[in-house]
Amino acid sequence: MRIILIGAPGSGKGTQAESIKNRYPIAHISTGDMLRENVRAGTELGKSAKSYMDSGRLVPDDIVIAMMEKRLSEPDCDTGFLLDGFPRTAAQAEALDRILDKLGIKLDAVVELSADDEVVVKRLMARRVCKNCGEIYNTISRPTARDGVCDKCGGEVVQRDDDREEVIRRRLLVFREQTAPLIDYYRNKGLLVTIDAASSKDAVLKFLEERHL
Repeated sequence: MRIILIGAPGSGKGTQAESIKNRYPIAHISTGDMLRENVRAGTELGKSAKSYMDSGRLVPDDIVIAMMEKRLSEPDCDTGFLLDGFPRTAAQAEALDRILDKLGIKLDAVVELSADDEVVVKRLMARRVCKNCGEIYNTISRPTARDGVCDKCGGEVVQRDDDREEVIRRRLLVFREQTAPLIDYYRNKGLLVTIDAASSKDAVLKFLEERHL
C-alpha cells in the first residue's frame, strides 16, 4: 500500500495516519515530524527550516525533496508507505513522481481530507505538545490531568509557535494558494478521493479496506 494524505493543517491527517499505521505495517512518513525533529536536534536542516516553520511559510522544496528521496529509499518503505504532509506543491508532486519512477513504485491512492477553516483554527489553537517527549494534547478534547504537565513523562506542555492564531491563518492561506492545486493534479491522474475531515478517525482506513488496498 502506497498512499498520500492531503489536507490543510489541522484537518486530521495525523489522526487518520495513526489509525492506518496501527492496522497496516507500512512506513508513516510525516514531513512535519521529520522537520520538527531536526529543529529539536539543532541539525543544519533544522536550522534552515525553523524560520519558515515558525512564520507559517512552507519549507523550500530543495530541502524537503532531498530529504524525502532519501527517506523513501530506506528498507522500511519496501512494504509500503503513507505520506503525510508531502507533497505540498505541484513542484513537489512532480518531483515525487520522478522519485517514484526512479524507484519503480506506483501510488495506490491520494486521499484529501476536507475541512472548514474555522474548525481548523479552533482545533489547532487548542493543541498542546510536551517539550520533552512530544506527546500531543488538546485543551478541549484531551487536556492534561495537571495544567501544563505531561501525563506521560511529567515534562512541560506548551503551545507550539506555529499554533498561534495568526500563524494558523497564514498557514491556511499558504495551503489554499500553493497546496490546493494538488487536488486537480491528482484528480487528473485518477488517484484522488475526498473524505470529510469531520468523519470518524477510521474513515480513511474504512475507505482503504473497501478498496482492498
